[in-house]
Amino acid sequence: MRIMGLDFGSRTTGVAVSDPLGMTAQGVETIVRKDENKLRQTCARIEELIKEYEIEEIVLGYPKNMNNTAGERAEKTEEFKAMLERRTGKPVILWDERLTTVAAERVLMESGVRRENRKAVVDKIAAVLILQGYLDSRGN
Repeated sequence: MRIMGLDFGSRTTGVAVSDPLGMTAQGVETIVRKDENKLRQTCARIEELIKEYEIEEIVLGYPKNMNNTAGERAEKTEEFKAMLERRTGKPVILWDERLTTVAAERVLMESGVRRENRKAVVDKIAAVLILQGYLDSRGN
């Protein structure tokens, strides 16, 4: 059973998928949109990837504040979750994503990726970290 991980941002959505055994996460791509509220193409691309990878469930990064409260970004994520469930018919699990972008930046810096090249892949790496955290929590 393959699982998809998403790092949903205001302009980009990082995408990762698990291996068929659900043990490891691999980055797939970063979906970019021009306007924060124009989600049709983002959803269409996610649906294409669900078919391509035969995804059974989706893990969506949930951006809680450091004090464990849900802010404006978390509300937008909840709306996106509902939209994804309606459009795909797949279960969507919210997963605490605090500090995943910071961790993704650190991984890229330590790997020697130049600053100007990091922006293009940081969301995809964050999606990998979100999905891997979820997979690890399942005890595989």
